[in-house]
Amino acid sequence: MFSIYKSIENKIVSLDTIEKGAWVNLVNPTGKEIIDFSEKLSIPVEHLKAALDEEERARIEVDDECTVVLIDVPVASKDTPERGIYYTIPLGIIITNENIVTVSLREISVLRPFFENNMKSFWTFKKTRFLLQILYRNSKVYLQYLRNIDKTSDVIENRLHKSLKNEELIQLLELEKSLVYFSTSLKSNEIVLEKIQRANLIKMYPEDMELLEDVIIENKQAIEMANIYSNILTGTMDAYASVISNNLNMVMKFLTSVTIVISIPTMVASFFGMNVHVPFQNNPHAFLIIFMMSILFSVILSVFMVRKELF
Repeated sequence: MFSIYKSIENKIVSLDTIEKGAWVNLVNPTGKEIIDFSEKLSIPVEHLKAALDEEERARIEVDDECTVVLIDVPVASKDTPERGIYYTIPLGIIITNENIVTVSLREISVLRPFFENNMKSFWTFKKTRFLLQILYRNSKVYLQYLRNIDKTSDVIENRLHKSLKNEELIQLLELEKSLVYFSTSLKSNEIVLEKIQRANLIKMYPEDMELLEDVIIENKQAIEMANIYSNILTGTMDAYASVISNNLNMVMKFLTSVTIVISIPTMVASFFGMNVHVPFQNNPHAFLIIFMMSILFSVILSVFMVRKELF
């Protein structure tokens, strides 16, 4: 799937054909689309395919034909979005002499504000600034998802107070896995950003340099948040594993105490049910007397166990 956009009179307009200064957005393109756009935009096929490999590392490459920037972007899981499960995929940003091209495996929230015309000071023909705006927006999305993970973990922790199951711990484990993905990807993106800043691989104006510095600051903040949340989750999982075990022990203690109390009437009934001479066997009120004796012994035992905090 592909879309073509261009800034015309401060608005983003969808086009049917590629024009100079246009932005081409490829989402999980077919082999034929890759070959077609490779020929139309004079971009090597391997550059277009790079972002379609989930294991591709973040990097920046500059050759005679184009500049390729690969970064990791966060996405929410399609299977369990309500559980706050996230992972990262590559996003390829290719700058040619006339156009800018983005390539990804699926639609990503990072690019949505651009083609929905919700970004200020955005023009498709200002390719370097567009690149930096994507990088800045990517850092913001990381921060947003990190806050979502923190809120989700708080909800799970509240349920864990009375939980005897492993479901909540498994959800926390999934959140921790998301944080590991984020932390690794953010560090890879940081290397790319520092290389852009240090090596002057892309021509930038003074305002572009300021934006790049803002991107680096936001990315560092996201790295710190990911590390903090990961450490908190690790400690929380260990603590609540002990809490669940303690809750289970309390339930088992209660059930054991109830079993002991109930065993008194059973024992008395067993004695008086033997086929031998027993007290009260000729008494017309024998059943009531035996029943009241059983209840009395059970009450005495219950009071004793409550005082010993065995209930």
